Amino acid sequence: MTEYHQLLLQPQYNFINERPELGKHIILLGLSGSISYGTNNAESDLDLRGIALNPKSDLIGLSCFEQYEDRDTDSVIYAFNKIVKLLAEGNPAALELLGLRADHYLILNDIGRALIENVQMFLSRRVIQTFGGYADAQLRRLQNALARDTYPQAEKELHIVNSVKHAIAHFNERYQTFEQGALHVYMDDAVAQDLEKEIFIDASLKHYPLRDYKNMLRDMETVIRGYDKLGNRNKKKDDKHLNKHAMHLIRLLLTGIDLLKHHRVMTWRGEDLDLLMSIRNGAFRSPDGMFKPEFYEMVEHYENEFYLAAETCALPDAPDMAEIERLVMSVNEKVVRNEI
Repeated sequence: MTEYHQLLLQPQYNFINERPELGKHIILLGLSGSISYGTNNAESDLDLRGIALNPKSDLIGLSCFEQYEDRDTDSVIYAFNKIVKLLAEGNPAALELLGLRADHYLILNDIGRALIENVQMFLSRRVIQTFGGYADAQLRRLQNALARDTYPQAEKELHIVNSVKHAIAHFNERYQTFEQGALHVYMDDAVAQDLEKEIFIDASLKHYPLRDYKNMLRDMETVIRGYDKLGNRNKKKDDKHLNKHAMHLIRLLLTGIDLLKHHRVMTWRGEDLDLLMSIRNGAFRSPDGMFKPEFYEMVEHYENEFYLAAETCALPDAPDMAEIERLVMSVNEKVVRNEI
């Protein structure tokens, strides 16, 4: 029994066996976060992620179990039907759960093992958008954090503009009848006396649902509010978080490259640990708190490698949903028949 298995015997993990939707329904439980990547340090927490079969009442009754979250231990256990959908969508966190080191699985039965052995069933070119999108979001989060803390006011405003524009670009997916360009966000000389540059917006909307408009304003306000939270800042803690964000950006790209080239999910980044830990330990930060040019050159290098691998990738455009459905039906049928 490993030290991680022994941790499950501690009282804070009693929920695993006491919760009726968990216990014997769990088919897979493994380590997540930094430990699963190999990038943990003395301050890293133990994160658990797992999969539990949907109970019979979900399948032929009225209950609807999707996931159980225990915030005290940072544990999340997904229902089987939900994780299958996430896997088919190319969700990085879901796929990484099927690519752990063998000794990082704390609970694993035959059904869980079958998922791992058939991970290629879920792989498709959708991972280009999911892994690439997560990496892009990580880079923007990193740049936004630096902009909040170190950039001159005019440059901060420019970063806010770019972030708001990114939010607007997704309005078509979230709000009905929104036409791209109906909101134009830009910078100009400030009207406010205490600012050099200021953000302005031109809005042209007719017969538009008020609630959707309110939600769009809320989304843009959320972006701006994030830049304004400068008080009570713990710089040492923030620097560690920035380094961790930078490390995860490179890790996502490396995992994505590996997946696109070799059609496998390698959560443990053994060959990359020296590089990843050097980023986490601040080797690519300059004395002024900014990231060195070498870091951004590395990001560009791995982004280029990622999208080059995407161009030549032989994965299908989408997974074979009929094959996936056969798997789900075979498992759920056994649940209904009390054969598990």
